[in-house]
Amino acid sequence: MAEAPESHTGWTFLTNHARVLAAIASDHATRIRDIAARCRLTERAVQKIIADLEGDGYLTHTRQGRTNTYRIQADTVLRHPAETGLTVADLLVFLQQHDRRRSDQTVT
Repeated sequence: MAEAPESHTGWTFLTNHARVLAAIASDHATRIRDIAARCRLTERAVQKIIADLEGDGYLTHTRQGRTNTYRIQADTVLRHPAETGLTVADLLVFLQQHDRRRSDQTVT
């Protein structure tokens, strides 16, 4: 089980919804517990966010035994009017580039 890092206070540039979506994009069979640790959220908050994302068509899941496998609807357009035309895939490309750079810095 992943250990939850210290929590953060104050505002941030990325929403918790974006963080959860990015965590799922990196592992489609990840556990809610692991998403919560990675995103510094409670498991209950992650469950609510996943329900929001599913309810608005950004995400679906299938149950396989005791595991959920998530499917991101990458062509879904982001909700905010200022982001008209941008898709979930566009957002995830940016976030994945950031994660790769961060991993490269950690390794060296």
